[in-house]
Amino acid sequence: MNNILEVKDIEKYYGNKSNLTKAISGISFNVADKEFVGIMGASGSGKTTLLNCISTIDRVTSGKIIINNKDITKLKGNSLNKFRREELGFIFQDFNLLDTLTSYENIALALTIQKVNPREIEKRVKEVSEKLDILNILNKYPYQISGGQKQRVASARAIITNPKIVLADEPTGALDSKSARQLLETFENLNQKLGATILMVTHDAFTASYADRIIFIKDGKIFNELIKGNDTRKQFFEKIIEVQTLLGGDLNDVI
Repeated sequence: MNNILEVKDIEKYYGNKSNLTKAISGISFNVADKEFVGIMGASGSGKTTLLNCISTIDRVTSGKIIINNKDITKLKGNSLNKFRREELGFIFQDFNLLDTLTSYENIALALTIQKVNPREIEKRVKEVSEKLDILNILNKYPYQISGGQKQRVASARAIITNPKIVLADEPTGALDSKSARQLLETFENLNQKLGATILMVTHDAFTASYADRIIFIKDGKIFNELIKGNDTRKQFFEKIIEVQTLLGGDLNDVI
């Protein structure tokens, strides 16, 4: 299976020589096409920095990050903006929907920016909205819909451009348990039925149990890795809890 993401011996430092902080230290891993991978680690472990580097929000100090055969650490300016717009999908904890746009307009925005034909936009928005069960709220504004519906709209927006990888940062963090479960089932559909490749940072073992594989980060390095394989979600959840215990700290503060 082809690798969509290749992280090669990356390091990230902050500060100067007199006060240097190493946030990431020699991390390497791959994410295959159509794989659903979770990243977990204690607060301050470097997992957010790792996601920021992969999402092009931050730049690595050394090493390479290759997405769809392109070394993104070498991209700059318009080339970087084009890559971010066309190859990456983002799902944030706080949704980041535009309040002045309807759900339809929020989903369609990226395609509008790319100057896609309006008929094609309408077709693609309808297709993805059907699969995410949000057809009935397309004409509503974000303040008129629930948190779970907002997150499904955000998920539709993330995949409407057919990105090579969807990056999710604490996607269930602002949701109640029912909405969180609905969103995770949406992620399963994105991954299994629509073939989306997903990389998700989460603090929650239940959320992580929906992934195929979990990478645990500690002190800027990979601490452990779990593969779901033939385990049930409950069995995988229990294994995740065991590793969290080894990582130390309050389980409620594991991110």
